Amino acid sequence: MEKTLKSDCLFQGNILTLVKDEVLLENGKISTREVVLHPGAVTIIPIFENKIVFVEQYRYPVKERLLELPAGKLNKNEAPEVTAYRELIEETGFIAKKLQHLTTFYTTPGFSNEVMYLYLAEELQKTNPRPDEDEIVKTIFIEVDKIKELLYSNQIKDAKTLIGLFWFLNFHDS
Repeated sequence: MEKTLKSDCLFQGNILTLVKDEVLLENGKISTREVVLHPGAVTIIPIFENKIVFVEQYRYPVKERLLELPAGKLNKNEAPEVTAYRELIEETGFIAKKLQHLTTFYTTPGFSNEVMYLYLAEELQKTNPRPDEDEIVKTIFIEVDKIKELLYSNQIKDAKTLIGLFWFLNFHDS
């Protein structure tokens, strides 16, 4: 285990914090770790009439429009399940009567503490989407039986969506 000797905050933003830590390694040497601190997030696999509900949105860091599962950041002291319900409504306009936690994983543990909670949302009811002011999201419905083809055609470039869809295929086929 590494022991933190010193921690300096390099940047504090709206969605992340960047720290530079000095650590004592197990071998007794001292090293530096740059860490992105993140409050955590959820990804939702919404099923509506045998279709998965996706969002397509422009992602500035990669300069591309990506096809993704709905997702979003946890607010301070917000339970992941509450975030999942909120984000599903905001991004797709659907309310889930049934929400099941599938798994939890780290997105990039080499430099970030971000944890992702993956949910399956079923028995959806349509309402109006409520996107954040800086989000321009297009809702796309894809038949469940087309998901393997979608995955293997390399149309999905977003890691959380890949993980979610492979989980869904294993869960759905069993």
